[in-house]
Amino acid sequence: MRIDIVFTPAGLSPGEVQGRAVFVIDILRATTTMCAALSHGAKAILPVGSTEEALRLAQTIGSTDVLLAGEKDCVRIPGFNLGNSPLEMTEGAVRGKTIILTTSNGTKALLACQGASSVYPTAAVNLSAAAEKAREALETDQHILIVCAGRGGAFSLDDAYCAGRLTMSVLGDRRPRRGLNDAGIACLDLVRRYREHWGRPLAYSRAGRELIKLGFRADVGDAARLDAYPVLPHFHERRVTLVTVPV
Repeated sequence: MRIDIVFTPAGLSPGEVQGRAVFVIDILRATTTMCAALSHGAKAILPVGSTEEALRLAQTIGSTDVLLAGEKDCVRIPGFNLGNSPLEMTEGAVRGKTIILTTSNGTKALLACQGASSVYPTAAVNLSAAAEKAREALETDQHILIVCAGRGGAFSLDDAYCAGRLTMSVLGDRRPRRGLNDAGIACLDLVRRYREHWGRPLAYSRAGRELIKLGFRADVGDAARLDAYPVLPHFHERRVTLVTVPV
């Protein structure tokens, strides 16, 4: 059994993701937003690395069923249909739609993991579904890689705490440090510090503080709701679609 955590996707090589089950975390807010959109009926999400690429892709597809969504410096990109807020991904807005999404950190982290055997966007809102999939991977002797999107290429408290919660849920009663890299041990220590209080590390993080200052306190609160959107997104062939989770 092996679980590795990286605090950012910077420098992640194809060899490090190849053949692994990868769980990508950008809890504030990209992976939370993806879970909200798919939970409310979005058809697919196409993550891209820049505003320009999003506009080109939308023009290429040329369909009225495509929505542009994303943020720059935390706020909606001018001219886009939606921002990067889970609360904007209502059923009325996204059902049946394909969403082209670009964000400062989360979409880049997903794109860095192409070549893995499977990639699952993960957050608090779908933690149980992601943990169950991770346990299945371990049972088939797959190594797990948890990739935190981080913030601006640096460590982020919110993503690291979520990575620790995912790891703890996967390990269950197993010896916690067995098969973990140093980042994994550090993430478990964050869970011991903050325990089950999702709201604290999210609000204390740089991302959380900046979002609250900009008026997105409700987004931070939504991202702290455990299993609020109990879906399992799967990133494959440059699109994120829904994996059906047995009830």
